[in-house]
Amino acid sequence: MTEGQEELWPDNLSPWELTPRNGRWYGRGTADNKGQHSINLTALAAVLKARDGKLGYNIKILFEMSEEVGSPGLEETCRLYADELKADLFLASDGPRIRHDLPTIFLGSRGVCQFRLILNTGNGVRHSGNWGGIITNPAIVLSHALATLVSSSGELQADFLKAPALPQHVSMLIRDLPVGGETFDPELNPNWGQPGLTIAERLYGNNTLEIVGLSSGRTDKPVGAIPEKAEAICQLRFVRGTDWKSVETKLREHLDDRGFEAIEIKSEGGYDATRLDPTHPWVGFVEQSAQRSLEQPISVLPNLGGTIPNHCFADVLGLPTVWLPHSYPSCDQHAPGEHLLEEVVSQGLKIATGIFWDLGEPSAHTQLTHSTQSASSKP
Repeated sequence: MTEGQEELWPDNLSPWELTPRNGRWYGRGTADNKGQHSINLTALAAVLKARDGKLGYNIKILFEMSEEVGSPGLEETCRLYADELKADLFLASDGPRIRHDLPTIFLGSRGVCQFRLILNTGNGVRHSGNWGGIITNPAIVLSHALATLVSSSGELQADFLKAPALPQHVSMLIRDLPVGGETFDPELNPNWGQPGLTIAERLYGNNTLEIVGLSSGRTDKPVGAIPEKAEAICQLRFVRGTDWKSVETKLREHLDDRGFEAIEIKSEGGYDATRLDPTHPWVGFVEQSAQRSLEQPISVLPNLGGTIPNHCFADVLGLPTVWLPHSYPSCDQHAPGEHLLEEVVSQGLKIATGIFWDLGEPSAHTQLTHSTQSASSKP
């Protein structure tokens, strides 16, 4: 199997060929992220042509090609070339809109912290009849350990995993945003996750712990034997203000206090969470420009539910960050059937072209210079 998973693509589609069909453009990387980059570069070229090759401002373009494998070296690169990368605004495209019919800008992302929990008894694989009841079953022990972290309804059980209080002005922006409900979206569970929050607050304003991999023994060809080893891969998605760098230490204490000293913890790193203050002048500038281009409201999302290495730009370079997503949640990125919607592409071209044009207007320079002198990025 290759990373394109070509044998799993439906309707004779290929991940390696760009195929238009029924208002969609199919192909690996169309939505994430070649198509999004292409929209912005096409818009930039149109403005350059209309203004005889002069934008009216300077622009620096940074291509980062390894986001899907953790963006190795990006943070170090930003630190190393901080002077060369100085700017007034970081503007980029990745991730989805809230919904295909809701043009969106977002200002950061939830962070991610990944770790493995491993229990290896060292007993080897042993007959469950001859040894059952008198030797440790690692799958049972690990299952109980996981239950101390997250409940059967997805509610976080350990305080050190929970999110800080959501700022009121952020909650007001996200609490009533629509989530899901489109043709290819998964079915939502209104009773899943932290109680007392709206669906949108759970997705964009809260921490979640997901078990993304779980193994012990064999399920494809089961045998009557107690496995030697059990392993779980866990992802904590967290909002700004979470002390994620102490998670491993606190997790060790949590497990030890509950009798799970034998479970090994392996940290697999993570990204910090970011969130530009929605009242920052650059947010208003981009939002108003997009609204003029489309002649309809733009949804402002304080942070994406997923994770991107925005901390490299927001924290390392100290830039206000605004993202223009040109995809939607059910675009099947990373998976068979990945596609761009023509409707979203059309709107994305209008939004990006309008922003690049408006940035070159003399009035914008005066307005933003005055506004940003006293503005700062706030959590």
